[in-house]
Amino acid sequence: MLTLTTPFETPLHRLPAGLKLAALAGTTLVLVPLGDLRLIGLAAGMVVALHLALGWRLTRHAAAMLRPLWPFLLVLALWHGITGAWAAGLGIGLKMLSAVALANLVTMTTRLDAMIAVLERVAAPLARIGLQPRLLALAIALVIRFTPVLLDRARQLIEAWRARNPRRPSWRIVLPVTLMALDEADHVAEALRARGGL
Repeated sequence: MLTLTTPFETPLHRLPAGLKLAALAGTTLVLVPLGDLRLIGLAAGMVVALHLALGWRLTRHAAAMLRPLWPFLLVLALWHGITGAWAAGLGIGLKMLSAVALANLVTMTTRLDAMIAVLERVAAPLARIGLQPRLLALAIALVIRFTPVLLDRARQLIEAWRARNPRRPSWRIVLPVTLMALDEADHVAEALRARGGL
């Protein structure tokens, strides 16, 4: 399993997890309804400035974590290019990049156990309807932890396919990636049971 927390310290690491998650939620709620491209561009510029203020190492690391977004941005560009709505496509793309960059920044500067503790407190009222806050927080934490692992496994599978076959893998890798994800989930469930986590 990978941890997304950066190994180097920044001032953002010292802020409480609850404050960072609340700021992320509030910023996203403000960002999503924006329609003026100038305001969207200003918001994106502020996100970049925040990253740069925290250091070049963190900025490079954060930029690398945005690579998985390129297929979505490509689809947006193609669709809005065909429909002639370039400004709308650019606005959506900038909002998506800004929101994901901020979410990545919170993840990179917050320990997983601190995030789990906040999620447990937020989910505490759900106990009244039968949901266990601890399990819900753990599930969210596992998604955060395993997303980059599964993306890396999918990339390795695509590279293996290309080494053996001149055709593009397309839909043919969906089943192997799904089986790998299920196998990984099974191993984690066994490890959690062995440690009394479930």
